[in-house]
Amino acid sequence: MLTYPSIDPVLFQIGPLAIRWYALAYVAGILGGWWYVLRLIRLTPEPTRHRAALLHGEAITPKHVEDFINWAIIGILAGGRLGYVFFYKPLYYVYHPLEAMMIWKGGMSFHGGMIGITLAAYFFARKYKLRFFKLQDLIAAAAPIGLFFGRISNFINGELYGRITFGPLGMVFPHSDGLPRHPSQLYEAAMEGLVLFAVLYYLTHHRHALKKPGMLSATFLIGYGLSRFIVEFFREPDAHLGFLLAGLSMGQILTIPMVLLGVFILKKTIDK
Repeated sequence: MLTYPSIDPVLFQIGPLAIRWYALAYVAGILGGWWYVLRLIRLTPEPTRHRAALLHGEAITPKHVEDFINWAIIGILAGGRLGYVFFYKPLYYVYHPLEAMMIWKGGMSFHGGMIGITLAAYFFARKYKLRFFKLQDLIAAAAPIGLFFGRISNFINGELYGRITFGPLGMVFPHSDGLPRHPSQLYEAAMEGLVLFAVLYYLTHHRHALKKPGMLSATFLIGYGLSRFIVEFFREPDAHLGFLLAGLSMGQILTIPMVLLGVFILKKTIDK
Protein backbone atom coordinates (compact mmCIF):
# COMPACT_ATOMS: atom_id res chain seq x y z
CA MET A 1 0.00 0.00 0.00
CA LEU A 2 1.22 3.51 -0.82
CA THR A 3 1.59 6.23 1.79
CA TYR A 4 -0.45 9.35 1.16
CA PRO A 5 1.99 12.30 1.01
CA SER A 6 0.17 14.63 3.36
CA ILE A 7 0.47 18.16 1.95
CA ASP A 8 -1.18 21.17 3.53
CA PRO A 9 -3.95 22.38 1.13
CA VAL A 10 -2.95 25.92 2.14
CA LEU A 11 0.34 26.92 0.52
CA PHE A 12 0.77 29.86 2.88
CA GLN A 13 -1.39 32.14 4.96
CA ILE A 14 -1.02 35.75 6.05
CA GLY A 15 -3.63 36.60 8.66
CA PRO A 16 -7.07 35.79 7.22
CA LEU A 17 -5.66 35.58 3.66
CA ALA A 18 -4.97 31.97 2.68
CA ILE A 19 -3.44 30.95 -0.64
CA ARG A 20 -4.59 27.42 -1.50
CA TRP A 21 -3.18 24.96 -3.99
CA TYR A 22 -6.67 24.63 -5.49
CA ALA A 23 -6.77 28.32 -6.39
CA LEU A 24 -3.24 28.16 -7.78
CA ALA A 25 -4.32 25.25 -9.98
CA TYR A 26 -6.87 27.49 -11.70
CA VAL A 27 -4.27 30.23 -12.13
CA ALA A 28 -1.66 27.79 -13.47
CA GLY A 29 -4.19 26.23 -15.83
CA ILE A 30 -5.33 29.55 -17.28
CA LEU A 31 -1.83 31.06 -17.59
CA GLY A 32 -0.40 27.80 -18.94
CA GLY A 33 -3.22 27.57 -21.46
CA TRP A 34 -2.70 31.19 -22.49
CA TRP A 35 1.03 30.60 -23.08
CA TYR A 36 0.40 27.40 -25.04
CA VAL A 37 -2.28 28.93 -27.27
CA LEU A 38 0.13 31.74 -28.18
CA ARG A 39 2.65 29.07 -29.22
CA LEU A 40 0.01 27.27 -31.30
CA ILE A 41 -0.87 30.47 -33.14
CA ARG A 42 2.70 30.50 -34.49
CA LEU A 43 1.96 27.20 -36.24
CA THR A 44 -0.58 28.98 -38.43
CA PRO A 45 0.80 29.44 -41.98
CA GLU A 46 1.88 33.00 -42.69
CA PRO A 47 -0.61 33.61 -45.56
CA THR A 48 -3.52 33.32 -43.15
CA ARG A 49 -2.22 36.34 -41.27
CA HIS A 50 -2.99 38.69 -44.15
CA ARG A 51 -5.75 41.26 -43.84
CA ALA A 52 -8.20 39.23 -45.95
CA ALA A 53 -7.80 36.27 -43.62
CA LEU A 54 -8.33 38.46 -40.58
CA LEU A 55 -11.51 39.90 -42.07
CA HIS A 56 -12.91 36.42 -42.72
CA GLY A 57 -12.13 35.10 -39.24
CA GLU A 58 -9.39 32.78 -40.50
CA ALA A 59 -6.66 34.11 -38.21
CA ILE A 60 -6.67 34.50 -34.44
CA THR A 61 -4.09 36.99 -33.17
CA PRO A 62 -2.30 37.28 -29.80
CA LYS A 63 -4.54 40.29 -29.09
CA HIS A 64 -7.61 38.08 -29.49
CA VAL A 65 -6.15 35.58 -27.03
CA GLU A 66 -5.36 38.33 -24.52
CA ASP A 67 -8.88 39.77 -24.79
CA PHE A 68 -10.44 36.32 -24.39
CA ILE A 69 -8.76 35.57 -21.04
CA ASN A 70 -11.36 37.45 -19.00
CA TRP A 71 -14.17 35.80 -20.96
CA ALA A 72 -12.60 32.41 -20.29
CA ILE A 73 -12.26 33.03 -16.55
CA ILE A 74 -15.90 34.08 -16.23
CA GLY A 75 -17.07 31.14 -18.35
CA ILE A 76 -15.07 28.58 -16.36
CA LEU A 77 -16.02 29.87 -12.91
CA ALA A 78 -19.68 30.64 -13.60
CA GLY A 79 -20.21 27.51 -15.69
CA GLY A 80 -18.33 25.28 -13.27
CA ARG A 81 -20.36 26.48 -10.33
CA LEU A 82 -23.74 26.43 -12.06
CA GLY A 83 -22.94 22.99 -13.46
CA TYR A 84 -22.33 21.72 -9.94
CA VAL A 85 -25.58 23.32 -8.76
CA PHE A 86 -27.72 21.81 -11.54
CA PHE A 87 -25.98 18.46 -12.05
CA TYR A 88 -25.05 17.47 -8.52
CA LYS A 89 -27.18 19.29 -5.91
CA PRO A 90 -30.22 20.88 -7.57
CA LEU A 91 -32.63 20.23 -4.70
CA TYR A 92 -30.24 21.61 -2.08
CA TYR A 93 -29.87 24.92 -3.92
CA VAL A 94 -33.60 25.21 -4.49
CA TYR A 95 -33.84 25.66 -0.72
CA HIS A 96 -30.52 27.55 -0.41
CA PRO A 97 -30.47 29.75 -3.54
CA LEU A 98 -28.15 32.38 -2.03
CA GLU A 99 -25.39 29.77 -1.77
CA ALA A 100 -25.54 28.93 -5.45
CA MET A 101 -22.65 31.25 -6.43
CA MET A 102 -20.60 30.91 -3.21
CA ILE A 103 -17.64 29.30 -4.97
CA TRP A 104 -15.48 29.56 -1.83
CA LYS A 105 -17.71 26.96 -0.16
CA GLY A 106 -16.59 24.35 -2.71
CA GLY A 107 -18.35 22.52 -5.51
CA MET A 108 -17.29 22.90 -9.16
CA SER A 109 -18.23 20.77 -12.16
CA PHE A 110 -15.92 20.19 -15.10
CA HIS A 111 -18.86 19.67 -17.45
CA GLY A 112 -20.40 22.95 -16.34
CA GLY A 113 -17.07 24.74 -16.80
CA MET A 114 -16.76 23.26 -20.28
CA ILE A 115 -20.22 24.52 -21.22
CA GLY A 116 -19.37 27.92 -19.74
CA ILE A 117 -16.14 28.41 -21.68
CA THR A 118 -17.77 27.08 -24.87
CA LEU A 119 -20.52 29.70 -24.60
CA ALA A 120 -17.88 32.34 -23.88
CA ALA A 121 -15.98 31.27 -27.01
CA TYR A 122 -19.15 31.34 -29.11
CA PHE A 123 -20.12 34.88 -28.13
CA PHE A 124 -16.51 36.09 -28.30
CA ALA A 125 -16.18 34.67 -31.82
CA ARG A 126 -19.40 36.40 -32.87
CA LYS A 127 -18.30 39.72 -31.43
CA TYR A 128 -14.90 39.68 -33.13
CA LYS A 129 -16.11 37.92 -36.31
CA LEU A 130 -13.93 34.84 -35.81
CA ARG A 131 -14.68 31.28 -36.85
CA PHE A 132 -15.96 29.53 -33.74
CA PHE A 133 -14.12 26.24 -34.22
CA LYS A 134 -10.85 28.06 -34.92
CA LEU A 135 -11.04 29.47 -31.41
CA GLN A 136 -12.58 26.39 -29.82
CA ASP A 137 -9.84 24.15 -31.21
CA LEU A 138 -7.16 26.27 -29.54
CA ILE A 139 -9.04 26.04 -26.24
CA ALA A 140 -9.38 22.27 -26.61
CA ALA A 141 -5.67 21.84 -27.29
CA ALA A 142 -4.76 23.77 -24.13
CA ALA A 143 -7.50 22.41 -21.84
CA PRO A 144 -5.52 19.33 -20.62
CA ILE A 145 -3.04 21.69 -18.96
CA GLY A 146 -5.75 23.00 -16.64
CA LEU A 147 -7.18 19.52 -16.13
CA PHE A 148 -3.79 18.20 -15.03
CA PHE A 149 -3.24 20.93 -12.43
CA GLY A 150 -6.85 20.66 -11.25
CA ARG A 151 -6.61 16.92 -10.56
CA ILE A 152 -3.27 17.33 -8.79
CA SER A 153 -4.89 19.92 -6.50
CA ASN A 154 -7.77 17.48 -5.83
CA PHE A 155 -5.14 14.96 -4.74
CA ILE A 156 -3.45 17.50 -2.46
CA ASN A 157 -6.82 18.35 -0.92
CA GLY A 158 -7.50 14.66 -0.34
CA GLU A 159 -10.86 14.97 -2.11
CA LEU A 160 -12.59 13.05 -4.91
CA TYR A 161 -10.61 9.96 -3.97
CA GLY A 162 -11.17 6.50 -5.40
CA ARG A 163 -12.97 3.35 -4.41
CA ILE A 164 -11.68 0.90 -1.82
CA THR A 165 -8.78 -1.28 -2.96
CA PHE A 166 -6.36 -3.60 -1.21
CA GLY A 167 -4.00 -3.59 -4.17
CA PRO A 168 -0.52 -2.03 -4.23
CA LEU A 169 -1.84 1.37 -5.39
CA GLY A 170 -4.19 1.87 -2.46
CA MET A 171 -3.63 4.68 0.02
CA VAL A 172 -5.50 6.08 3.01
CA PHE A 173 -6.73 9.61 2.42
CA PRO A 174 -7.26 12.12 5.24
CA HIS A 175 -10.89 12.69 6.28
CA SER A 176 -11.88 9.32 4.74
CA ASP A 177 -13.06 6.16 6.47
CA GLY A 178 -9.49 4.96 7.02
CA LEU A 179 -9.65 2.31 4.28
CA PRO A 180 -7.14 2.21 1.41
CA ARG A 181 -8.49 3.71 -1.79
CA HIS A 182 -7.41 4.27 -5.38
CA PRO A 183 -5.66 7.61 -5.98
CA SER A 184 -8.13 8.23 -8.79
CA GLN A 185 -7.19 11.92 -8.93
CA LEU A 186 -3.75 10.87 -10.20
CA TYR A 187 -5.33 8.50 -12.72
CA GLU A 188 -7.36 11.42 -14.03
CA ALA A 189 -4.34 13.75 -14.06
CA ALA A 190 -2.52 11.18 -16.18
CA MET A 191 -5.32 10.33 -18.62
CA GLU A 192 -7.21 13.63 -18.91
CA GLY A 193 -4.06 15.70 -18.57
CA LEU A 194 -0.86 14.07 -19.83
CA VAL A 195 -2.20 11.47 -22.28
CA LEU A 196 -4.88 13.70 -23.79
CA PHE A 197 -2.40 16.57 -24.13
CA ALA A 198 0.03 14.25 -25.93
CA VAL A 199 -2.67 13.13 -28.39
CA LEU A 200 -3.70 16.72 -29.16
CA TYR A 201 -0.05 17.80 -29.41
CA TYR A 202 0.56 15.08 -31.99
CA LEU A 203 -2.42 16.28 -34.02
CA THR A 204 -1.40 19.95 -33.92
CA HIS A 205 2.32 19.48 -34.54
CA HIS A 206 2.41 16.43 -36.81
CA ARG A 207 -1.01 16.19 -38.46
CA HIS A 208 -1.70 19.91 -39.02
CA ALA A 209 -5.04 19.63 -37.23
CA LEU A 210 -5.26 23.41 -36.83
CA LYS A 211 -6.01 23.56 -40.56
CA LYS A 212 -9.09 21.37 -40.02
CA PRO A 213 -11.47 23.35 -37.78
CA GLY A 214 -13.39 21.09 -35.43
CA MET A 215 -10.94 18.18 -35.34
CA LEU A 216 -9.22 19.18 -32.08
CA SER A 217 -12.53 20.00 -30.40
CA ALA A 218 -13.96 16.63 -31.44
CA THR A 219 -10.83 14.76 -30.32
CA PHE A 220 -10.93 16.49 -26.95
CA LEU A 221 -14.58 15.61 -26.40
CA ILE A 222 -13.99 11.97 -27.27
CA GLY A 223 -10.68 11.69 -25.42
CA TYR A 224 -11.86 13.36 -22.24
CA GLY A 225 -15.17 11.51 -22.29
CA LEU A 226 -13.56 8.08 -22.61
CA SER A 227 -10.88 8.88 -20.02
CA ARG A 228 -13.41 10.12 -17.48
CA PHE A 229 -15.74 7.19 -18.14
CA ILE A 230 -12.94 4.69 -17.47
CA VAL A 231 -11.52 6.43 -14.39
CA GLU A 232 -14.97 6.69 -12.82
CA PHE A 233 -14.84 2.90 -12.33
CA PHE A 234 -12.04 3.56 -9.83
CA ARG A 235 -13.45 6.78 -8.32
CA GLU A 236 -15.83 6.87 -5.38
CA PRO A 237 -19.17 8.30 -6.54
CA ASP A 238 -20.58 11.34 -4.79
CA ALA A 239 -22.02 10.20 -1.46
CA HIS A 240 -25.32 12.05 -1.93
CA LEU A 241 -25.82 10.61 -5.43
CA GLY A 242 -24.24 7.16 -5.40
CA PHE A 243 -24.73 5.06 -8.51
CA LEU A 244 -27.44 6.13 -10.91
CA LEU A 245 -28.69 4.78 -14.24
CA ALA A 246 -27.47 1.21 -14.91
CA GLY A 247 -24.97 1.47 -12.08
CA LEU A 248 -23.19 4.44 -13.64
CA SER A 249 -22.04 7.52 -11.76
CA MET A 250 -23.11 11.06 -12.61
CA GLY A 251 -19.67 11.71 -14.09
CA GLN A 252 -20.06 8.76 -16.47
CA ILE A 253 -23.57 9.76 -17.51
CA LEU A 254 -22.41 13.29 -18.34
CA THR A 255 -19.57 11.98 -20.52
CA ILE A 256 -21.85 10.01 -22.84
CA PRO A 257 -23.28 13.04 -24.69
CA MET A 258 -19.74 14.46 -24.84
CA VAL A 259 -18.44 11.42 -26.72
CA LEU A 260 -21.47 11.32 -29.03
CA LEU A 261 -21.09 15.03 -29.84
CA GLY A 262 -17.37 14.53 -30.43
CA VAL A 263 -18.02 11.66 -32.88
CA PHE A 264 -20.62 13.80 -34.71
CA ILE A 265 -18.23 16.78 -35.05
CA LEU A 266 -15.34 14.54 -36.10
CA LYS A 267 -17.47 12.92 -38.82
CA LYS A 268 -18.53 16.34 -40.11
CA THR A 269 -14.90 17.48 -40.12
CA ILE A 270 -13.67 14.40 -42.01
CA ASP A 271 -16.51 14.60 -44.55
CA LYS A 272 -15.62 18.16 -45.55
